[in-house]
Amino acid sequence: EEDIQAQGFSTLHAKSMAADRATYLLRPDWGRRLQEQSLINLQNLSQPKPIDFLIVVGDGLSSLAVARHAAPLLAEMRQHLPNNWHTGHVVIASQARVAIGDEIGQALSAKMVVMLIGERPGLSSPDSLGIYLTYNPKLGLSDADRNCISNVRPEGLQYDVAAKKLIWLAKEAMRLKVSGVALKDESDVQEIATQTKLA
Repeated sequence: EEDIQAQGFSTLHAKSMAADRATYLLRPDWGRRLQEQSLINLQNLSQPKPIDFLIVVGDGLSSLAVARHAAPLLAEMRQHLPNNWHTGHVVIASQARVAIGDEIGQALSAKMVVMLIGERPGLSSPDSLGIYLTYNPKLGLSDADRNCISNVRPEGLQYDVAAKKLIWLAKEAMRLKVSGVALKDESDVQEIATQTKLA
């Protein structure tokens, strides 16, 4: 949290319905829903203006990934965010699964939500961070409604590359008013086309 605040973001806390790690592992559905008091707190939060791009940071299956990579990724994201987009607070969610971002986004009436979350540890990557972007977040959405960027870490997808890809997708989501399977990631194709024109 201190590292995130050092990037210039204000923070809020939220908890899932899973009260502890054992429950989180046994009841994935509880990790996708907000604890009642957390939901009330978010709904009662006074917002000076509508949130365009809500950032949620969740521990997921690797809190190590969040501890290592969330703040440096946010620093890169900040460089590419449009100046007229309001981000509001960064919500730090504990015992969280990806879909909890939908309920948080709905509670705060955000146009989009991006979830930074620790991915399932593998043999070679115990600290891999995943990014999930959802336009018009609300309860009941599925993975098909989200765009995913995975394996964000120095040994995988670099922070600057991940940030550029995310903001490209977010701009397209805002323009087309869709995300997930309806939104194709053509950021690399457009970058190649731009480079070809310059050559």
